[in-house]
Amino acid sequence: MKNLLRETPNTNLHGRRLYSVNFVADKDIRSKKILDIGCGFGWCEVNFLNRGVGEIVATEISTADLNAIRSGLKHPRLKTRVASALNLPFTANIFDTVVCWEVIEHLPFHTENEMFSQIFRVLKPGGSFYLSTPFAHPISMLSDPAWLLIHHRHYSQEQLSSYGRQHGFITEEVFTRGRNWEAIFILDLYFSKWFLRHPPLLGDFLDRRIDIEYKLPGYIGIFVKYRKPYK
Repeated sequence: MKNLLRETPNTNLHGRRLYSVNFVADKDIRSKKILDIGCGFGWCEVNFLNRGVGEIVATEISTADLNAIRSGLKHPRLKTRVASALNLPFTANIFDTVVCWEVIEHLPFHTENEMFSQIFRVLKPGGSFYLSTPFAHPISMLSDPAWLLIHHRHYSQEQLSSYGRQHGFITEEVFTRGRNWEAIFILDLYFSKWFLRHPPLLGDFLDRRIDIEYKLPGYIGIFVKYRKPYK
């Protein structure tokens, strides 16, 4: 997604972003080679570099989409690459961990299997794949203007587990997070970002409340951890 707010890599994470990086176990980061599909402005990269990642390869669909991370974050253990989730330009069995935050729902319709196939190919046996995406719950969908306007996709636990199973993954964890405050934040984000070109108006007010909410089961976002078996 375009970086309309000109965000830069930083460690001030809240809500979904904070929960996403904390979801990834230290053993899947420290000294590991990680692929981030759809890195955005680099919020995940900053966290993983601080946690001792061996190397992280940050990808986006175009050179323009990589401008924020390339200009805002220089580090010898960070590499950037233009790449599509549907055609990853890497050799097989090269990454220890793959992360993909809020990307699958933006892919062309009915291409999810292609993404899972590509990730399985580049992930080492025993490696972990972490994913987040909007959850298929009425409140999540009705609070998402893109779902109302352009059928922005939301997924069920069964769908995501099925994608993994079809391509050889073992689903180790799958759960949902985010409640009413997160729904309000999403509406605020859409309005502020697309109409005002301004950070969320209620951001500071909502941050602490959303962080507390994310400690509980929810219905806005879904998080999954898969593992590629050794055989």
